[in-house]
Amino acid sequence: MKNIKIIFALVVFTSIISCNDKRTPQLQYMPDMYESVPYNTDAENGLLGDPVNLKPVAGTIARGGHAAYEYLDTNEGYELAKTNLKNPLEATEENLANGKAMYTIYCTSCHGSKGDGNGYLSQAEKFLGIPNYKDRDLTEGSIYHVLMHGKNLMGSHSSQLTYKERWQIVQYVEVLRADLSK
Repeated sequence: MKNIKIIFALVVFTSIISCNDKRTPQLQYMPDMYESVPYNTDAENGLLGDPVNLKPVAGTIARGGHAAYEYLDTNEGYELAKTNLKNPLEATEENLANGKAMYTIYCTSCHGSKGDGNGYLSQAEKFLGIPNYKDRDLTEGSIYHVLMHGKNLMGSHSSQLTYKERWQIVQYVEVLRADLSK
């Protein structure tokens, strides 16, 4: 009976304590979970200067795995890429097959399976005026540049495709273009 009275008294006491003013902070159990402790890791590791503006280690690639692309997203950059940029990949059946697979995933819905601009989104009139590849003055460089930066309504695909996959799509688009010109 004495234990029951003690338990009852504890319950009443904690109820009274917990029911007081909610606007003021109460007891904190494990305060580290409420208030983070800042650490100056740069000073601890001996780094001097502004840690945000440190140069990356030589040979590293920025987060996201994208290598630097030297042509700007401007009309001048497009023309430079169109003139100067060449496909570094060898034209193989493997590259062409993967280019076709990537084209099917990322390009067919707008450009159509033949590259005639008659994809599903064009047929459903979601996007109008998607060009036919045979009607365009395209080069390897211009196709790659558009994959990197996008053009008009087409957005960039640089985050969805790897460097190699973009060049494989370029090879496949050139095949489609040749087939349309026949």
